[in-house]
Amino acid sequence: MDDILSVKGQMISDQVFISDKKMIHDLELKGFGETEDSKLILKSFETLYLLYTKKLVLKKGKKQIDFDTYMSICQKNDSEILTKFLIYRDLRNRGYVVKDGFGFGSDFRVYERGHFGEKGAKFLIFGLNEGQQEKMGQMQKKIEEITQMGKEPIIAVIERRGEVIYYKINRMNFYENKTKFE
Repeated sequence: MDDILSVKGQMISDQVFISDKKMIHDLELKGFGETEDSKLILKSFETLYLLYTKKLVLKKGKKQIDFDTYMSICQKNDSEILTKFLIYRDLRNRGYVVKDGFGFGSDFRVYERGHFGEKGAKFLIFGLNEGQQEKMGQMQKKIEEITQMGKEPIIAVIERRGEVIYYKINRMNFYENKTKFE
């Protein structure tokens, strides 16, 4: 990450684009963004991370957008963006390549260290805030589908202090509670 110099990004409507070919190449190698029409489009959590680490200079027109301003913009469209950013930042700081989740209600696909671009993602991460409720039946269904795909489901819980704790989850069975007299 340290070898990425300052990246120049442009915000058009609610998307962030990188146009410089060398910057696109450097960011793609590190697992950032998706290429479209010779531009790299960054996800909001990727943009926040690059702003937070002071690797991105973001402009909307001639106006420079800082981390707090961009976070405010994102929160209008996505109430979960802070949770996503905290998990994304934590995983990136631990050296993982992290991409957007693909269905199953997962927030992220995470690649084993050193395997991005060679193998598919190993982990699917679900973000939860401490105290947030989740229906077990839905969670059980997601876990089964993910496990069948050969991926490892992980729950990332964000504590009130912003610390992220990871729980690897395995398949679980829940039986309906019935009295012995039935």
